[in-house]
Amino acid sequence: MTTTIAPPPGPVPGAVTGDVDRMRAALAAQIPAKTTKNLLIGTWNLRAFGDLTHKWQSAQDDSPKRDWHALACIAEVVQRFDVTAVQETRRDTTALFALLSLLGPRYQVIASDVTEGGPGNGERLAYVYDSERVQASGLVGELVLPKEARNDDVDQFARTPYAAGFVRGATEFILTTVHVLWGKEPADRISELTAFATWMRGWADRPADWNHNLLVLGDFNLDRLDDPLFAAFVSTGLWPPAELGTEPRTIFDDDKDHHQYDQIAWFSDPTGPGAPSLLDGLTYTGHGGSFDFLPHALQGLTKGQVSWRLSDHYPLWLEFLA
Repeated sequence: MTTTIAPPPGPVPGAVTGDVDRMRAALAAQIPAKTTKNLLIGTWNLRAFGDLTHKWQSAQDDSPKRDWHALACIAEVVQRFDVTAVQETRRDTTALFALLSLLGPRYQVIASDVTEGGPGNGERLAYVYDSERVQASGLVGELVLPKEARNDDVDQFARTPYAAGFVRGATEFILTTVHVLWGKEPADRISELTAFATWMRGWADRPADWNHNLLVLGDFNLDRLDDPLFAAFVSTGLWPPAELGTEPRTIFDDDKDHHQYDQIAWFSDPTGPGAPSLLDGLTYTGHGGSFDFLPHALQGLTKGQVSWRLSDHYPLWLEFLA
């Protein structure tokens, strides 16, 4: 499959360049620039990131609604980070490779295969990374539960979590991304969240393993910080930084509904927020957040319409020193 997909011919419409300029200015004001010392890690659930309408602006009857205008806005976000974990990448990789074409040759992708079966939802997981800033370490893997870890509540991960190792200078780090099954009700997610946290802790604690600087990130479908889902997530010592606590996760969140779906976290020991980090050679700077793209792009559309072009989730990011 080719990794080069040409955008529509002709000049880029003014509406596209205007949105891109606004996005670029807003991102520069909120997210630190790339320097020789920092490492910027992002995660973004890009809704149904599969096919693409090959127009600068999709029409009412076009399907999918995502077009090159939306993709140009997505590219502005992704290029702010050294690595971006992308959830909801679909079997159809048209939009993924079109995004890489916009980003240019310095950006590369590592992607899992599709988790088969109904709960898998035709999804794969991907990392888009700036190869001039980080390099793949050689480690990739899908997390599969061993027989002794399975039970009636969770026989296997619905969408197989995907791990990939990267190197920045002399520092190696391993990212594991996941899109937890939504289920019919919140309780349906607890067993999978617990199994994931337990699996990751076991990996972190194994001596003489390839497990340096483990971070988890993605869409864990956590409702709130004070509910059983979050308790399951942090049950083995995974803790997201406090700076992400009040950040909105989706474009539909408001003062009444404030979810915690997306997270970036790592292990602390002993268990608890503020405890010593298990990171080595990687230092969190205290800078992180989400990025609200609604005021800057695709103005005039409803939130629902924007969700099918950009996403219903905001990108989430953290800065480290490496």
